Amino acid sequence: MNYVYILQSYKDDKLYIGSTNNLKKRLVEHNSGKSKSTKSRKPFKLLYYEAFITEEEAFKKEKFYKSGRGHEVIYNMLFKSLPR
Repeated sequence: MNYVYILQSYKDDKLYIGSTNNLKKRLVEHNSGKSKSTKSRKPFKLLYYEAFITEEEAFKKEKFYKSGRGHEVIYNMLFKSLPR
């Protein structure tokens, strides 16, 4: 399986979007500082993930979520839909 995931930093509340074929391992890497792009913002919590059969599908969704429209979809999906 291949995954697209969304993490939220406990340090600054910012989101990180990525893709991987091993979600558990990748989350450990982010939280242990082994990822250059997130090292200074650890620790993280997993907010959301989607599973895909192919790496190509996961990468396409990752690119979409990193786009302006994708950010809007994420915001609506994760924050507007939750009860306050």
